[in-house]
Amino acid sequence: MKGSEILAHVDHTLLRPTASWEEIKTLLQEAKNCHTASVCLPAAYVAPAYQAIGGDVPIGTVVGFPLGYDTAGTKISAARQAINHGAAEVDAVVNLTDVKNGAFDKVTAEIAALKEAVGAHILKIIIETCYLTEKEKIALCRCVTDGGADFIKTSTGFGPAGAAHEDIALFRRHIGPKVRIKAAGGIRTIADMKRYLEEGCQRLGCSAAVGLLQGRETEDF
Repeated sequence: MKGSEILAHVDHTLLRPTASWEEIKTLLQEAKNCHTASVCLPAAYVAPAYQAIGGDVPIGTVVGFPLGYDTAGTKISAARQAINHGAAEVDAVVNLTDVKNGAFDKVTAEIAALKEAVGAHILKIIIETCYLTEKEKIALCRCVTDGGADFIKTSTGFGPAGAAHEDIALFRRHIGPKVRIKAAGGIRTIADMKRYLEEGCQRLGCSAAVGLLQGRETEDF
């Protein structure tokens, strides 16, 4: 697998709350130069990022991040605003309070409403696996599938643990055929990126990928 192939699956990410506009501009230029799948940045930067780079790099942002317990209406409004400001992708955190209450019909309804809000744009649902039992993860695979989301995503990167290979295997057994997988959180080596892709992930949420692979696009890994 060449470095360029790995980068083509990477959402080049900067979600640190103190990120400056200069850092975001660097993120955008790196993503453009390395042909990453997208950038993922704070919602406040979506409009200026779109103005700066237009359609050269798909812009993604986060909703209900990182805790997920905003009301559905708040998340839907934020998702619509992000799309109106130029976002092509929205990564929304599932409502973990509903999950812990066993209110999976409510979770599915929120996901469906978010998908309606973003329309043809990409919706990724972050389920934050580090807080979940295996039974809850399986139930959320059904919620994401039935709600019509485009991706199930492992983690925010702000919880006590991130992506895990066993969760990718679990997702593959329980998601519907139209749902894709994004691994995120704690992916810091080229070997790990390659392994996640080989296991069936279509996207990787990485802040380290460009630093590791820039200038090495033609190398085999």
